[in-house]
Amino acid sequence: MALTLATTAFAEGGGIPQQYTCEGDDRSPPFEWAGVPEGTESFLLVCDDPDAPGGTFHHWAAYNIPADRRSLSGGYGPETPETDVAQAINDFRSPGYRGPCPPRGHRPHAYHFRLSALNGRITAAGPGAGCVEIQRMARPLEIEAVELIGYYGR
Repeated sequence: MALTLATTAFAEGGGIPQQYTCEGDDRSPPFEWAGVPEGTESFLLVCDDPDAPGGTFHHWAAYNIPADRRSLSGGYGPETPETDVAQAINDFRSPGYRGPCPPRGHRPHAYHFRLSALNGRITAAGPGAGCVEIQRMARPLEIEAVELIGYYGR
C-alpha cells in the first residue's frame, strides 16, 4: 500500500477553509496518514506555495515527527511550543505554520502539503533552520512521499 495523506479540513484539490489561512486563525489543519513504508524512522510535513509571485513560498516544515505517529493534530502555529515535533522557520520569518495568504486579486494559489517518510531523523538542523534547509536535509533520507493540494485565493 502506498503512503497516503488526508485531512478532514478540505478535499484533495478543494478549497482550504479560511480558518487555516492568514484571514482566519492562521493555524495548521489536522492531518492523518497511512501506508507507511518499512524502514520509516520519522516524517516531514511541509506546506509550500509554488504559485507565489517571487517563486515558491514556504509556509511550514514540521519535522522529526515520530515514526509511530499516524496523524498530526491541527492548530500548529508560530507560538506552538516544542513537543515531539520540530518546526522550521518559514518564509514569513517565524517558526511554525503560517497559512495561505496570496496577494489580493490573484487567482487561487495551489498549496502543496507534502508528507515524506524518512529513514532517519534530521539531526544537523540548528536553531533557526529554515524550511528550505530542512527539506534539503531530508532529501537523502526520503523513502516515499505523498502530496495533498488545496487552493486558496483572496
